[in-house]
Amino acid sequence: MARFVCAGAVDIGRNKPTHSVVFYYPKGSNFLYFWWLRIVSAIAHNLASGRTQQRFLLEGAPFQMGRERVMAVYNARKAAQVIAYFALKEPSKRIDVLKAVKLVYLADREMIKEHGFPIMDEPHVSMPHGPVNSKTYSHIQGEFDLVSCGWADFLRDRANHQVSVKHEAPLDWDELSDAEIAILNRVWDRFGGMNKWQLRDWTHDPENVPEWEDPDGSSLPIPLERIMLAVGVQNHTKQAQSVKEQYALDDVFSNLKQ
Repeated sequence: MARFVCAGAVDIGRNKPTHSVVFYYPKGSNFLYFWWLRIVSAIAHNLASGRTQQRFLLEGAPFQMGRERVMAVYNARKAAQVIAYFALKEPSKRIDVLKAVKLVYLADREMIKEHGFPIMDEPHVSMPHGPVNSKTYSHIQGEFDLVSCGWADFLRDRANHQVSVKHEAPLDWDELSDAEIAILNRVWDRFGGMNKWQLRDWTHDPENVPEWEDPDGSSLPIPLERIMLAVGVQNHTKQAQSVKEQYALDDVFSNLKQ
């Protein structure tokens, strides 16, 4: 058996040290060698950090995930931090539900435009009041156990169509990278002064958000490819497929941690 040392090189969260792992690879076997190096490195980081925020560029990976979108395990704790980050910028330290879900979607949209993938790994849908991150909206609605998933560590239960921050300061944005926080600041600078109805109207305008379509009282999926096309991502179909493959690997790492 040939012995290799694989040094971790995947950025996970913020301010995390690099870890290394030793593994054995069969002599003379070149199949998936490069990809095993990357996967084992990521597993080492995953086990050391306890979180799964790995991002990969899988261009040319020797496998295909198919045409259907493969979703990673939803990170409710990260979603709660995104909403709490916005809520803390409100004078009352609370934010309207409709405004919150619009800002979360716009942050994903801006992240896709800037970096080629969203902040949150979850489906996006067109709803009567505009585009929405589906899983985040369901959590705001209280459809899940908000304590066990980590949501309640940052946000209080919704009341009067608002959510509020559980603890004003200090808060540790350990699920958010510096790049993601920069996107949240940019989105707030542009949209934070709008109220929920102004945001709804803005996202209904096809000049602003052409990927939204009127669901006629229901909801319709917004494919990642359509968002990428709308924000001007080059080779949007190919990039969307790469992101789906990233989701699939994140899902593998999440299952390994369990």
